[in-house]
Amino acid sequence: MSNLEELSELARDIRVETLKALTHLGFGHYGGSMSVVETLAVLYGDIMRIDPGDPDWAERDYLVLSKGHAGPALYSTLAIKGYFPREQLLTLNENGTRLPSHPDRLKTRGVDATTGSLGQGVSIAAGMALSHRLAHRANRVFCILGDGELNEGQCWEAFQFIAHHRLNNLTLFIDWNKQQLDGALDEVIQPFDLEGKFRAFGFDTAMIKGDDIATLQHTLKPAREEGQRPLVIILDSIKGQGVPYLEQMKNSHHLRLTDEQLQAMEQAIKQLEVAHV
Repeated sequence: MSNLEELSELARDIRVETLKALTHLGFGHYGGSMSVVETLAVLYGDIMRIDPGDPDWAERDYLVLSKGHAGPALYSTLAIKGYFPREQLLTLNENGTRLPSHPDRLKTRGVDATTGSLGQGVSIAAGMALSHRLAHRANRVFCILGDGELNEGQCWEAFQFIAHHRLNNLTLFIDWNKQQLDGALDEVIQPFDLEGKFRAFGFDTAMIKGDDIATLQHTLKPAREEGQRPLVIILDSIKGQGVPYLEQMKNSHHLRLTDEQLQAMEQAIKQLEVAHV
């Protein structure tokens, strides 16, 4: 099996485990969890230096999931990579769980940053990257933001800080899935030209389809060289990516499953599992 095939299988597994956890719970952030699956698969399956046996390994790379509502997808990734048993995924958001709806680094093995209040994660990531730079460490930092999250002014303050300090050990992802909690992105606050805005802020930019594993891998593989500008990858993704029923839904940001939706989710899980056999 090629590396690309292995990453595709990892993405499928992450998607299945995330759907199972959310559907077992009966509600949650389906759409935005699905749209970052391939990115998580590439990061944890190939790019990031990690050690599930030692989550606090000093030389590891860091992930900050600034769009913390996609926590279920991160949990599935961590479980598959061996940070904790897969069975624990079915405790998502239950009383006493180690897997709250949004990531908490004090609760979940392998989580590098507590996130959920949108706009704050990228500032945390900037601080991490600067600390590594000042200590002359080779650790890389990756941060995934939502497109609706960019409505937060704190994001743009952090972007300016990152570019000013040329923190090219930090790579940003914008999950441009065109929907947010209150509806279509363009109807709430238009993002206008995201690539142009980031270039003006001092970043190198790349627009990549959210499920294009090969291009993501190729773009992320080399670490940024000294003197290069920080990189932002705009993920041209789909809310509910990889699940046709969710992709066609008007807004799948957060669902509390009806009986019909429950049946649809169970069917989607079966189809993904059958496709693997």
